[in-house]
Amino acid sequence: MSDRMSAGKDDPRLLSALALLTFATGLIDAASVLGLRHVFTANMTGNVVFLGFALVHAGAATAADCLLALAAFLAGATLGGRLASKGVAFTAALVVEVAILAAASALSWAPSAVPRLALIEIALLALAMGFHNASVRKLAVPDMTTTVLTLTLTGLAADSSLAGGQNPRLPRRLLGVGLMLLGALTGALLLRAGLEWTITAATAVAAGACAVAATAAAVPRS
Repeated sequence: MSDRMSAGKDDPRLLSALALLTFATGLIDAASVLGLRHVFTANMTGNVVFLGFALVHAGAATAADCLLALAAFLAGATLGGRLASKGVAFTAALVVEVAILAAASALSWAPSAVPRLALIEIALLALAMGFHNASVRKLAVPDMTTTVLTLTLTGLAADSSLAGGQNPRLPRRLLGVGLMLLGALTGALLLRAGLEWTITAATAVAAGACAVAATAAAVPRS
């Protein structure tokens, strides 16, 4: 990476940036699932399941919406992975993510006379989150994936003292779960004021993560 960082993957500033991104993920999925067309834009496991439901005309999401979110996410992940392979800094990747989220936010504030372009918003959010996931994945910070909690929850149980484990990184794992929950809760509450508030809040939080990451020490690409 080109960032001037040296403290490694446990740099508290880097961990703080990833924590903010975890909170933003909760906001973004609240916006897409509750405020748009009942699809995830960060959690692709959910979209694959929703797609299966939609193919037999069950559930609220349509197959077309699920496929759009999946395609945009994969496009973002491909772009993010490509830039990471070329050594683009994590902070620079976050700048791109924030720019895409800002575009989605701006679209959400369109005057009420202009029909909401929900499909474009879904595509932008999923594109940003695909890019996000590829960038965070390259960092490979243990238990700070920012979007996926299944393995985190598995680790909490499988590595617990009840299972004969030593509870490694217990505070970090609990923090990840708590922040995702808080982001989803906050997003749902903000939706009462309007979708634009939820997307804008997610954009602001991601921008904050970018600012914090810019002060962090460099982590070698894996």
